Amino acid sequence: MAKSKVLIVGGTGYLGKRLVKASLGEGHETFVLSRREIGVDIDKVEMLISFKMLGAHLVPASFSDHASLVEAVKLVDVVICAVSGVHIRSHSIMLQLNLVRAIKEAGNVKRFLPSEFGTDPARMEKATEPGNVVFQDKMVVRKAIEEAGIPYTYVSANCFAGYFVGGLCQFGKILPSRDSVIIHGDGYKKAIYVVEDDIASYTIKTIDDPRTLNKTLYIRPPKNILSHREVVNIWEKLIGTELDKITISKEDFLASMKDLDYGQQVGLGHYHDVLYEGCLTNFEIGSEGEEASQLYPGVNYTAVEDFLKRYV
Repeated sequence: MAKSKVLIVGGTGYLGKRLVKASLGEGHETFVLSRREIGVDIDKVEMLISFKMLGAHLVPASFSDHASLVEAVKLVDVVICAVSGVHIRSHSIMLQLNLVRAIKEAGNVKRFLPSEFGTDPARMEKATEPGNVVFQDKMVVRKAIEEAGIPYTYVSANCFAGYFVGGLCQFGKILPSRDSVIIHGDGYKKAIYVVEDDIASYTIKTIDDPRTLNKTLYIRPPKNILSHREVVNIWEKLIGTELDKITISKEDFLASMKDLDYGQQVGLGHYHDVLYEGCLTNFEIGSEGEEASQLYPGVNYTAVEDFLKRYV
């Protein structure tokens, strides 16, 4: 069977650039949306050119130009969107409604993967405010996809290793400390950490797989289902030093959010749900989902220990 042609929207972003490379690496004819909103952002322009040199096709289009989106979508079989949903940088989730309308009008797309890639929003009805706004927006997009009758796969990739593991689960830190660390609550709630390149690899594997059609793919690498303390202990063993550990209660953590700006409050709400409530591991995957490492055992995912070695 011929491999699907893939359009990646948000290809110059944090995860998007990895999706482009993974798609090309798997031999898919790959198209990358080139939005005029990039303007003179030279870093993004040069990234797009680098994709072109790797064999990708650049497709001019804009969320504000419906006709251009429709024409872009007509070029491919699969659309993957990776626009940002992180409030501390930018938040573009609702722009996907324009993309849904274009896909519906084009009528040729056999799979759409919207920008999710984190916690499954369908399981976050009790998420902490104001972090719950992200999940509410994603559910609005899901509703539009399903009402339009568009075939889909939702990807729940859990915690991005670069954001969580790199900073030992400290909000606002992306490098591991060598002296002290804050432990959230008792530090024993399990979370799931996935290296960003592995997220891209698993995602691309799904697009021609009938087992993931109209389902949620949960990325749960067994070695990376760890508590906060386990992540810290791995780092301590790597550097041969025990860190000073300061615990912060749930109540104090929530109180610390009150004077922060909105974007930081959203982000801290997510940290609360992951590290204090264990929202990533407090449920079983049912018949509407599949687990990535079981479907694709050939993907040699990066363990947390190996990821942390880069910082030693």
